[in-house]
This record gives sequence, structure tokens and C-alpha cells, in this order.
Amino acid sequence: MRTFPALGLALALIGAAVPAFADPLPAPALPLAARAEAQSRLAERLRRLEEDGLEPRLYAIPEESQAQADPAAFQAALLRAAGQALADLLHGRVAGLHNRPDLRRDTAALPLAPWLAELAASPEPAALIDRAALLPPEAAALKRALAAARAQVAAGGWPGVPAGSDTLEPDAIDPVRVPALRARLSATDALVPATGSDIYDPELVAAVKRFQAAEGLEPDGRIGRLTFLALNRPAEAKVNQLRVALDMRRAAAAEPRERHIEVNVAHQRLAVIEAGRTLLAMNVIVGKPARATPMMRVRLTSVQFNPPWGVPVRNAREDLLPRFRRDPRAMMEKGFRVFGMVEGQRVEIDPTTIDWRSVNPERFPYFIRQDAGDANALGRIKFVMPNTEDIYMHDTPDRHLFRRPDRAFSSGCIRLERPMELLDIVLQGAAGWDRARVQRVLDGRQTTNVTAPRSLPVRLYYSTAVVEGDEVTLRPDIYGLDEAYLRALDSTRARIAQR
Repeated sequence: MRTFPALGLALALIGAAVPAFADPLPAPALPLAARAEAQSRLAERLRRLEEDGLEPRLYAIPEESQAQADPAAFQAALLRAAGQALADLLHGRVAGLHNRPDLRRDTAALPLAPWLAELAASPEPAALIDRAALLPPEAAALKRALAAARAQVAAGGWPGVPAGSDTLEPDAIDPVRVPALRARLSATDALVPATGSDIYDPELVAAVKRFQAAEGLEPDGRIGRLTFLALNRPAEAKVNQLRVALDMRRAAAAEPRERHIEVNVAHQRLAVIEAGRTLLAMNVIVGKPARATPMMRVRLTSVQFNPPWGVPVRNAREDLLPRFRRDPRAMMEKGFRVFGMVEGQRVEIDPTTIDWRSVNPERFPYFIRQDAGDANALGRIKFVMPNTEDIYMHDTPDRHLFRRPDRAFSSGCIRLERPMELLDIVLQGAAGWDRARVQRVLDGRQTTNVTAPRSLPVRLYYSTAVVEGDEVTLRPDIYGLDEAYLRALDSTRARIAQR
């Protein structure tokens, strides 16, 4: 009996650089009918690659009719399609994207050759596809969520809810939005009837709270901009987010065993992890969409107490100029100082002597610095991690913002909910640096730099799908990075991940 075509040919066809085998693989000892049935099951499984987040149309899966007309050609085409699918399931279809250093695959840790050898020799190759599809961490939970999302799309999705101009509060009477809200929630929550009164009553509030919790929003029952956006997100958008999440996890590089810091920018959360154990977790504030926090891999090297803030030109002209125009003296009281060039020398200028309304923001002529202090935008502690983007982590005086479910407010840097707890970890092992000494330095108001006893790896990454146990939470794609990934995932010319 013949096996699949020579493995070396199949590997060449999918672009895999794997040494050729010296001897042909033994054919599975199966009757002809059993072989045909196994091939049919493999073809059927490949046509269901959408359940793994992949597009079956990209794999040139042969039609069943070809199995009778030209069995050898069918077998060869089937192996090519299965080999390509197997490679993508194991290593991810997208090799990488521009400005996404957070996407790093370790394909060497998962060699393709043994899988392809097993594919060529297996009496049940469809089972091998199943096994590869479940190999990435969290794949099972993501696949279940993807199946549910696809079923929702097939059922017609859900109706929209008019947002209006104001927050929909509990007990409100709204003959337009409340019925639409009931219809929308009934599509995804079996406890909500599709019809009812025009009152935003306690039962409907409870359903909204369940929805908010599932979406990673503050479950307060108040329906504002973010909740309306989540309610009106098309069912197809959830499918696409889950497809991206699955592919991103394939052959993802393992976390370092050493102590390191992970910031999920999309989820707006920070974690300090060591040997797989979370030592600290907190909310963070990240860059607004117009000033997105860049993804990066860097190392935290030092800490600065009582940092001054040298205001970037963009922040000065877009954020501070309107405030100087309103009240320059109030800006002085907040510690802002203005400098300009006079005869080639930088000199300080009294802000109250400047005609701020005549200043052209496109040619902003001043340098602005904010002195260290309680009102300083960086707070009292800055964590330095050298990089070309001038991104760092820091304290902030705006503590109330950490209670918000949407925390994309900064100009790109990371604001920390509990900077002192991170400081304890960063300065662990630094002789003499206990909380008492830190407080004395902070109270002294002098800018002080301290080198960390050991630099810590820091990864700023972007994942809108967060899995905790069997629960999958999707966060909004605030920077559109999932959309960019999806375009590469579905492109017929997508660069397949390097094997």
C-alpha cells in the first residue's frame, strides 16, 4: 500500500527547511477503505479550520470528488493542505508585524519536522490536527468562546441600542433605549425576556451588571459611553478578536523564569511575575489612542524620587498651552516653569509676562518644566527603563482615575496604581533602602536617583483577550492592533511565520 507522497516533497511545498529522511516512512497498515475514510476525515477536519480561527480557503483543500477521479493527486493535495495547516496551528500564521516587538515566537522549541513525519505516517491524521490546535496555552477556552461567538453570528447577531447623549441610569424611563436594551441583552442572556416595560428596572440593571462584568467594565449598572460601545459591538468583532487571540498564542515565547514585569496595555493591568508566580498585580493608566503606548521589551534599571517633568513639545502645545492661556499664575503655582532662548542662552521667563494667546502651537517657542512636588504629573516616583521612545512608569496625583474601567488617559507612559509596592520589589536587596528611608527622601523634596540592585525585564504587550480559568474576557481594541493583525492573518499573501 502507498503512503502519502514523499515527506521531503511535502516539506518543500510548505517552505519548511527540514532534513530529508534517508528511508521512506512505512505506510500505515490499513485496508484501502479505512485509508480512504481517514483521508476523508482529514479533509473534513481541514474544512473546519475556522473553529481554530483560520480561514479554510487559504489552504487549497481538495474537493472530495477528486478522491475518486484522481486518488494520487487528491492525496498529494491533501497532504500539502494538512502540512500548511499544521505549520500554522503550531507556529502561528503571522510571523510578526511592524512595531509589535511584543509578538515573539519560539518556533525552535516546537520543531515542525516530527509533526510532519507523524502526519505522513498517521493512520488518523485528523486527530493530529486536533492535537496541534489545542497545544497553545488557553486554546481550549478560546476555542469554546470562538464557537459561541460564531453561533451568535449565525443566529443573526443582536440588535443595536441607541446611545443617546446621556448616561442611562437605573430606574430611568426611556421608551426608546430601554426596549432596545432588553432586546439586545436577551440575545446573549437567557435570563432577560425580549420584551417588557420602558423602565430600566432592577432586573434589567442586574443583567447589565452581568454584561459589564463579562466585558471587563465596571459593573455598576450605569450605561455610559463604554457600555454602549460594548453593547453595540458587532458579533463579528468578537469572532475576529478571538481569532487573533488564538493565533497570537501559537509558539509564543515562554516567559522568563527570572522576576519580570508584564504590562498588558489593552487590559490596562500590570503584573510582576517570577517563576510563573504573580508577586504583584495592579491597574495602570496607559496612553490614549491619539498617543498610544508603544509595545516594547526593555529593562527597568533605576528609580528617581521627586522627579521633575521636562514637558514634551506635543504635551506643551496641546495640553498646557490652553491652560496657560486661561491662568498662567495658576500654572506657576502648580510648579510649571517656562524657559526661552535669549541671545542663544536658555533663560527662565515669567509666564505672566507672555501673551499666550498669540503663541502659535505649531511653532511653540518655549521649553516647559514642572518642578518636583505633589502636583507634579509624574507623582513622586519614576521608574526608569531606557528606550528610544522616552517611555517610563510613574506615580500620579490623579489617583481617582484608577477606579475607571477605561484607563487610556496618558500621553504614552504608564501610570501606576500602587507605585510603592512596585518600589518594594524593585529595590529589594538594595542596602539601606527601606520604607522609612524612602519616605525621608520623598519628604526632602530633592530629586534623587537610585540604581536598582538588579535590572528587571519589562514587556509592554497588547492582548485584548484575557483568559482566567475557563472565562474569556475581551477588552476593546483601543489602538486597532487586533485589526492590523487580522488583516495579516487573512491575507493570501501573508508572510507565514518563520519555522
